[in-house]
This record gives sequence, structure tokens and C-alpha cells, in this order.
Amino acid sequence: MADMILRDVAKSYGEVKVLSDINLDIKRGELIVFVGPSGCGKSTLLRMIAGLERITAGDFSIDGVRMNDVPPAQRGIAMVFQSYALYPHMTVRDNMAFALKIAGKTRAEITAAVDRAAQILQLTPYLDRLPKALSGGQRQRVAIGRAIVRNPKVYLFDEPLSNLDAALRAATRLEIAQLKEAMPDSTMVYVTHDQVEAMTLASRIVVLAGGGISQVGTPMELYQRPRNEFVARFIGSPAMNLIPGKIVGTGAETLVHLVSGGIARAAIPTQAADQGMAVNLGVRPEDLAETTGEPLFTGEVEITEALGEVTLLYFRRQGENAQVVAKLPGIHTGLRRKEVRLAADPAKIHLFAGGRSLLYR
Repeated sequence: MADMILRDVAKSYGEVKVLSDINLDIKRGELIVFVGPSGCGKSTLLRMIAGLERITAGDFSIDGVRMNDVPPAQRGIAMVFQSYALYPHMTVRDNMAFALKIAGKTRAEITAAVDRAAQILQLTPYLDRLPKALSGGQRQRVAIGRAIVRNPKVYLFDEPLSNLDAALRAATRLEIAQLKEAMPDSTMVYVTHDQVEAMTLASRIVVLAGGGISQVGTPMELYQRPRNEFVARFIGSPAMNLIPGKIVGTGAETLVHLVSGGIARAAIPTQAADQGMAVNLGVRPEDLAETTGEPLFTGEVEITEALGEVTLLYFRRQGENAQVVAKLPGIHTGLRRKEVRLAADPAKIHLFAGGRSLLYR
């Protein structure tokens, strides 16, 4: 229920720079997800928004009001942590009501707020239970309910599903998506290292790397049009294949000669001056298909992983940066140690020079 703006925000611990040049506009009603590798600063950035970490430089505002020096309790923010942090001796109802009691709300206000949150999170049958009588997913829902009852301007989630097993994580992820649908005007910022959570929950994803923002966009923008090699390989599973080569034909369609021996056509315009440029060709495993025609890549299958709905083919490495993985739909047997010819739609091929996409030069 708030707009947030970060301008030139930086964070340092003494001489160690953790984040710098963070510029981001978060619109009312968005669910923004911060993703990136361990140590990239995504939780630190969330804690600066919450006021739990001081901003070293730059400005952060909510609804036009500068928040740098505003105490956490006065920012209109509620945070859901990785650990549930529930009071073990209190019932679900009392855990959810505690902050409202401290704030001096009336009994009627507290009851109405708790009942509403419990209904949204399907916790009504458990209101009189202690946390020890709940599953991990139910405990996390109580932690979320404790945030909802405060009716904050902004909800912050710091890896809330990382303590759950795979099945519970999938179920709770769906519940968070349903919660956002039920609260369309609520502004949410969500930190995760799990790209599945990011892709399925986010209005927009902020990819952090190297102490700054690598790219911001909708999940499909990042998947289909990554601006650099880091985003290209971080988004998508298995990661995008990157095969070294050089441009041997320019124009509306670009021809690339690959170190693996193939010739690739990319629907990316280039200029005559690009002739001979060293590039990395990017193609997602799911965009590769077997062909009897002109192959983009020909290689011997080293390992196969049959997953039922898809089969992953891992090819022998050809050069340090030329590991290729193909993700074929359905079941494919008997391909190990066999030579396979693969092709891809030129529209699905990416070209990177100096780590950056040629589309964004």
C-alpha cells in the first residue's frame, strides 16, 4: 500500500563495500523479489528497507517521506523472517494479537484483525493451538498472519520458505501467491535464493550481483531477454548454455562459428564492424531439439537424467566454457555415449560480448 524509492543507496561495513548504486522504484501493489547468489547483499538490502541496518549513503523513501533516520517501528513495515520467531507459550491467536496489544488496540479491534488474518491464511481451526502443535508450514502462516494484523504499508519477507521441506515449500509458495491475490493493493518485498519462488511469485525480479543490481524486470523479461551472462545463467534451470564463437556473418541475422564446430544463426542484428567479434552464444537447454538438418551443436552424450516429463542430456565438455546441456520433452532412452545433433530456433539464441547482450548495446 505504498510506493518506495531507493536512490544511490549504498552499504559499507568499514572499508568493505557490500552494496552500491542501488536505484530502484517499487510501485504500490507490486510483489518485488530480490534474488542473487549467497553474499550478494539481498538480505542486507531488505534489512535497510526495514530499518534494521543503517544506510551508508543515498536515500530511501516511502510515499515521498525520507526514511533513512526513521526508526523501524515508525516506518509502517511488517517483516516475516526465515525463522518463525513465535512465542512457544502463546496460542496462535495470542501470537498474532501480541503486537496489537502492545500498540494499545481495543479487544474488539484485535479480535476483528486476528479473525480476518486467520480466515485469509486458513488458520481459523488452529487459533487455540500452541506452535508446537503445528506443522512448519502452519507456523510460517502464523508468522505471516502476525504481519497481516498490523495492516502495514509494506510487507517484507526474508527467505520465509527456506526452513521447509520441498513439499511444504511448494504448498506454502502457493499460499503466498493466493495471499497476494487476496491483498492486491499490498506492497511486498520478498528475498529468496530460490529462482522458482522468484519466477512464480514476482511482479518484478531484482537480480543482485557484485554489490549492485544486475537487472530488473518481469520474470519473463529476465528469462527471454537477459541483459548479461550472469542473469542469463542465473535465471533458468538448468542454466543457459554459453558456447564461445566468433561472428562470421552480419546483418539482420547474425552467423556465428562456434568452437564446437557448428554454425549458428541468431535473429540478432549486427553491423559490418562486428565481423570477427568474439562472442558467447547463449541457448537454453529447453530450446535445443534433435535435428537431421544443419546442427547448431553435435556432441556425444556423457550423462542422461530421465525425469519423466523431460530428459536432460549432458554432453562431453568441449573447451573450458563449452559445456552443453539439452532438455528434451518426454522420455529418451539409449542415448548415452551416442552422438546427437541439436538445433535451435534463431529467435531463441542470445549473443554476448564482454559479458553483455548484443541486444542492449
